[in-house]
Amino acid sequence: MPDGSLNYTAPLPADEPQWNSKPAWKLPGWVEPIVVASILFVAMYMTRRRNFRILGKSTYQNGLLDSVDSTASSDSLLDYDSDGEGGYEDIFSTTKHVPKKRNCWGVIIPMPNTSRFKNNIHSRILQRFPFLIEMFYWIINYAFYRFTAIASQRLYAGTGIWNAAQDHGIAVLEAEEFGWLSFLFPIRELDVQRWFMNGHQDALTILNKAYALIHIPGTVGFICWYYYVAPSFKTFATARRTMTLTNFCAFMTFILYPCMPPRLLPHEYGFLDTVRHDDAQSVWMSGKYVNTLAAMPSMHFGYAFCIGLTLIYHSGIFRRTLEAGEAKKSTFWKIFYLGFGIAYPSFILTVIVATANHYFMDAMVATCFVFLSFACNKVFYVFIPLEDLLLYLIRAEKPVPTTGDRFHERGGRI
Repeated sequence: MPDGSLNYTAPLPADEPQWNSKPAWKLPGWVEPIVVASILFVAMYMTRRRNFRILGKSTYQNGLLDSVDSTASSDSLLDYDSDGEGGYEDIFSTTKHVPKKRNCWGVIIPMPNTSRFKNNIHSRILQRFPFLIEMFYWIINYAFYRFTAIASQRLYAGTGIWNAAQDHGIAVLEAEEFGWLSFLFPIRELDVQRWFMNGHQDALTILNKAYALIHIPGTVGFICWYYYVAPSFKTFATARRTMTLTNFCAFMTFILYPCMPPRLLPHEYGFLDTVRHDDAQSVWMSGKYVNTLAAMPSMHFGYAFCIGLTLIYHSGIFRRTLEAGEAKKSTFWKIFYLGFGIAYPSFILTVIVATANHYFMDAMVATCFVFLSFACNKVFYVFIPLEDLLLYLIRAEKPVPTTGDRFHERGGRI
């Protein structure tokens, strides 16, 4: 072993399997960005506000948007105002553009009322295509992820981030093998990978591609789909905030606890980087600022678990009542959503372990982060005043979301 102080051992069998597959066909680098962009723009089109024109007089019937004398901000319809944070009194005020009253941790903060900018061209573009706001949120998320590699490297500049991440990765293996929670890990990651390498290499090739190609497009596709079908913006926003807070919990862990994935551990530990062997890397996971030492926790599994829980909720099987305006689902669709909600995170767990990109403990920590984030997702309300300031600076009004509108118009039968 590379470090005599570490007592974890993973002896290699005499008949160590060899990777015999030929590298899979590699997608051109431009394909993934085009796929993701296509998903986003299709969602933007599908969730557009009907009967609302960017130029000229709109026929959209909503006084909050088109009334000349309206003093209300369109975000008075958003879910956070139900907690008294948006100031419904603006709607009935006789004073034009009165300040919004934001409740931030019990402190009332007056913020600019951006409704005065509702007829600016970029405001009307947002009102026509409100999903653009969701796209902006996820660009911020991706930028923060890129930042973690820089921050972690600077934090561990003295001791060396590579050595620290390797020690942390080995410590995870030891904790799974000998720690007080070892009963939760009856199967070793090495055994899973070797099972696929011994007689199931075609399946492993599929998993390699799945690891590279499902994570970003799949998550983006889910956000787009759920914005379209969610029974209410409040329900959609809860899922989105949960995923976002899970992200930030993971980002802080990436910075403070860099962890080497199994595939990068010394050869003595027996893991093989099958994704790179298959030349199946994702274009999103390459480049100067990608954090390769961010195994703990697994956001592949964190996203998948959050998506799975949302699908199970959407099935309606474990709910006694439907939300207002939500159509009753047939037995087929209930079973479909339930089954997919269980199968998707289970498949992703298999993918991340078989390809030696994550430990089982990475998935367990991600699961804990999802539950914690769900319980604390409203912490993002603290950023509403900052959003008000940003909108004021760019002279834009936040759009009224169209979550579920088009879907419910079509009958909402799935």
